[in-house]
Amino acid sequence: MNQANITPEKESQWLEKLVGRNLLEKMLCSFSKSTGLKAILVDTQGNTLVSTDHEIKDCSFCRKIRADSSGIRKCQRSYARACTEAAKYGEPYIFRCHAGLIMWAAPIVLNEYVFSIICGQVLMWEPEDYFLEEIEEMVKGLDVDVSAVKWAAAQLEVMSSDKVQAAADLLFIVANQIMKSGMTVLEQRRNITAQQARLAEEIQARKRSEVAMRTIESRAVSINSLDKEHELKTMVRNGEKRAAQQLLENLLVDIIEINLEHLDTVKTRVVELVVIISRAAVDGGADLNAILQQNSLFYLELLKITKTEEICLWARDMLETFMNQIDLNKDQKNLQAIQKAAEYIRKNYRNKITIEDIAQVVYLSPCYVSRIFKQGLGCTLMEYLTQVRVEEAKTMLKNPKYNVMQVAEESGFEDPAYFTRVFKKLEGITPSRYKQYAL
Repeated sequence: MNQANITPEKESQWLEKLVGRNLLEKMLCSFSKSTGLKAILVDTQGNTLVSTDHEIKDCSFCRKIRADSSGIRKCQRSYARACTEAAKYGEPYIFRCHAGLIMWAAPIVLNEYVFSIICGQVLMWEPEDYFLEEIEEMVKGLDVDVSAVKWAAAQLEVMSSDKVQAAADLLFIVANQIMKSGMTVLEQRRNITAQQARLAEEIQARKRSEVAMRTIESRAVSINSLDKEHELKTMVRNGEKRAAQQLLENLLVDIIEINLEHLDTVKTRVVELVVIISRAAVDGGADLNAILQQNSLFYLELLKITKTEEICLWARDMLETFMNQIDLNKDQKNLQAIQKAAEYIRKNYRNKITIEDIAQVVYLSPCYVSRIFKQGLGCTLMEYLTQVRVEEAKTMLKNPKYNVMQVAEESGFEDPAYFTRVFKKLEGITPSRYKQYAL
């Protein structure tokens, strides 16, 4: 698409749909209020798309220059050149406008469109005679009062190079935030388009394979959908995210193919899927209260949707949210199981403990509790048990009333020789030597 053939009105409308005019104006106004600098959004032709005139006006110097139509055109050419240069380098571009003032341009690049935020209208030095003479040359040919322009130039704010750079950096942050907002919407549109393409391809494939006996087919589709819904529930409960996403899209094709012209019916069928998926999420370990709250939000969102393609994207996000809740709650439950297992070991380290004993306490399989314990604490259950026993032994060895054999027995080691080997491996010295140093 050739941007030169797009009118400023269409560019402005396109950007507003991505970011929102209210947000654009709010960000520019916030920048202007915090810095005292006029900020506008322009395209590559220098046309102003969004301005902050209602918050901060052009300086007196610029108003006098722009009082003539030729001055406005010169300003636009300055903005157009700055917009192009900023986009070329992908960073803030500090420049002198046609009238000699210091200004900034921060690039905004979204797809094939290029915009810039322009701000400034300051000087970086006190206006001297040569500058005033330069102004007289710059405004030659404009229908303006030269003496009034020179007087206005003398009133311009003078900013240090540090402040100029700081303002340029801040402007770049604002521009990046606008780009981030725009890219989020663009990505959502791409996702909708990609998903719709997949759904349309599936629908067309089915249409090409249509056969007679619609009544029988309809019943077969209904039975098939029930089977798919049951399969989807199993996939969600088991945490099979990718497979569940693919099956959900397949079910959406079923729904849309039959009810393409009836949006309310499509919504009703999707609500049924929400119920199925949310119940499966709870079965899979998600927190019931969190799922119920999420359901309420989902129903409110679904009521506002007016396009089939948006429902499909919404359904995909809904599935992902519920499956993330399963993972989140599973992590919390695993942490609780790890803590409970560790506590059980600390309380019973004097006794003979097996992995099966610990698994029964936390109501998990021996294999599963061993895996999550290793992942959570970086050591196995038996390694942790040994560490607890050795720490208790170190405490007892510092007490003169216990000998090494007593310490071994009291800390859960049945064999004193094994106790000595384990102790030396972990502490670097034998229990006897440790006791000598400790006393």
